Amino acid sequence: MKHLLLSTLLALTATATCAEDLPQGMAGADVVFLGEIHDNPHHHARQADLTAALQPAAIVFEMLTPEQAALASDEMRQDLTALEIALDWENTGWPDFAMYGPLFQVAPEARIYGAAVLREEASRVMSEGAAVVFGPDAGEYGLDQPLPETQQQAREEAQLAAHCDAMPMEMMGMMVDFQRLRDASLARVAHQAFTETGGPVVVITGNGHARMDHGAPYVLTQADSTVKQYSFGQYELEAGERAAVQFVSWEITEAIERPDPCEAFAGN
Repeated sequence: MKHLLLSTLLALTATATCAEDLPQGMAGADVVFLGEIHDNPHHHARQADLTAALQPAAIVFEMLTPEQAALASDEMRQDLTALEIALDWENTGWPDFAMYGPLFQVAPEARIYGAAVLREEASRVMSEGAAVVFGPDAGEYGLDQPLPETQQQAREEAQLAAHCDAMPMEMMGMMVDFQRLRDASLARVAHQAFTETGGPVVVITGNGHARMDHGAPYVLTQADSTVKQYSFGQYELEAGERAAVQFVSWEITEAIERPDPCEAFAGN
């Protein structure tokens, strides 16, 4: 099944979008955030399609630590099976590597960067705060300041809903802080990649982090407003009015079948 999925994704990217067919404005951006629903293979195929057309100088992965990114050498990227093993992907908690593998090959000249914040850091965020965990440049990325009260409340309610209303509301403040830390990490590494390569830079990340209203693009603007950004989102079946606030452009794909994530909380 894994090899069939990989073959299908590679076949889809073989008919890659030409640069002239990219969404308007994407080709002129310094940093392009390509959002996804993590387990939807259609989204990964579209990311690979767009990345192939852009031929970026760098690709930043939410899924990789800097140490993992350093393993993605030119030679290793030619053998996706070896790369999957080197990255210890099976133990990362991310969906099937077959969905992500083509992204390492469609722009062979691109440098690979990692911006992952490990889940283990959540306890440090709780005890020390996101700014301390992030480091001395936290102020540049807005982590030294609290969110406006209305935004904080809205984001805590969104986190509660994402966790099926099954966790204590008191924990949601920490969850928001952790999300802010991950946004800031993506923004910082994207800025580093742009500074080091001259761009363009593609960022592969979930829709939540690709949002312009409070995700990594918003944080990157705080750090350097001169960077030209483009944010692309991908939804399943419907988007609604929220999409126009969250992304420059977006597309709607068919949904995939998946178990109800809230079943894990049943009876708790």
